[in-house]
Amino acid sequence: MIPQSFQYESPGTLEEAIKLLHQYGEEAKILSGGHSLIPMMKLRFATPEVLVDINNIPGLSHIVEENGKMKIGGLTRESELEHSAALAKIFPIFKDVTKLIADPQVRNRGTIGGNLAHGDAANDHPAVMLALNATVIATGAEGSREIPIDEFFFGFYSTALQFGEILTEIQIPIPPTGTGSAYHKLERKVGDYATAGVAVQITIGDDGIVKAAGIGLTNVNPTPLRAVRSEQALIGKPLTEHSIAEAALYASEDCSPSADLRGSEEYKRAMVAVLVKRMIHEAANRASNN
Repeated sequence: MIPQSFQYESPGTLEEAIKLLHQYGEEAKILSGGHSLIPMMKLRFATPEVLVDINNIPGLSHIVEENGKMKIGGLTRESELEHSAALAKIFPIFKDVTKLIADPQVRNRGTIGGNLAHGDAANDHPAVMLALNATVIATGAEGSREIPIDEFFFGFYSTALQFGEILTEIQIPIPPTGTGSAYHKLERKVGDYATAGVAVQITIGDDGIVKAAGIGLTNVNPTPLRAVRSEQALIGKPLTEHSIAEAALYASEDCSPSADLRGSEEYKRAMVAVLVKRMIHEAANRASNN
């Protein structure tokens, strides 16, 4: 299908973009990568009267380590995340996730900010950001504000971004030595929505005790889900097969998958448990080499 007609705006500054959003109100949509918005427009699920293209705004694409945080611009492409040496060194999970996002054409255009701002529990980055305890920076007419990732997703395709705000940056705390991270998703074919996905970050002290754990789940809940009980099953204990199995069980119990062509509810819960075990092992293995 062909989208309905719309007005196209290409601001050159962040201030101009925010002004346009306020000028056109709810009839305006932000265009970054476009891989979620454009298909929805073609199907007439989204019918914006105005597209505000932010791709020509400088300063929104970067990957820098600063003040104990990794700062990633909202317009940073998936391909940039995939090939970033800085990210690969500290957060190997980014190589895991980006190689599983569709294909090179999509990764060359798709952005991390758009992936998060869409608010889709089936997208990969929400679970990863939950595992990494990220903070989202939203910029509007009143300036910038910080939104903890646990407060960012609150409904079906809904986020904490307010009217006139643009997701300009993601900030991730640099973890201590002894930290590893990993992500994997089960999918029927390349580019399909995940049947289930799991992101894990774990920190293990010199004494073998788990100091911190973050676990995020993909596409097994109406909103991106942090597996809180699973994290608690690991923290403060030695990492054992028993604690890992307990974390896997809790994740399978606490998610709320829907039956569809990708599998039944029971199958998806079982796959969550399998992936939690595998990703904890992989993250722990990377932690031991860090």
